Amino acid sequence: MEDRDDVLVLIDEEGEEQEFEYVGTIEMESGEYVVLLPYDDNGQAVEEEFVILKIEHDGGDECLVNVHDDDELSQVYEAFKMQMEDEFDFMEEE
Repeated sequence: MEDRDDVLVLIDEEGEEQEFEYVGTIEMESGEYVVLLPYDDNGQAVEEEFVILKIEHDGGDECLVNVHDDDELSQVYEAFKMQMEDEFDFMEEE
């Protein structure tokens, strides 16, 4: 894959590298969040699957952590949809 500024490589719980495309940052009262698109095995972004991680500050470092609270995750996703409605075609859940 070509070098791009919008690609992040993160290490998962098993120590495996995973590539993601940076989509945006959402700032809310509950914190700051990053929205990513995972890459598939062919190096293509999977546009149907967003990953939302919370940014935590540890001293001078930033750490990305999973959001375990479903309500918090839903609120961030709704804010993301509003911010990015012109960029993505979001399917409404029934």
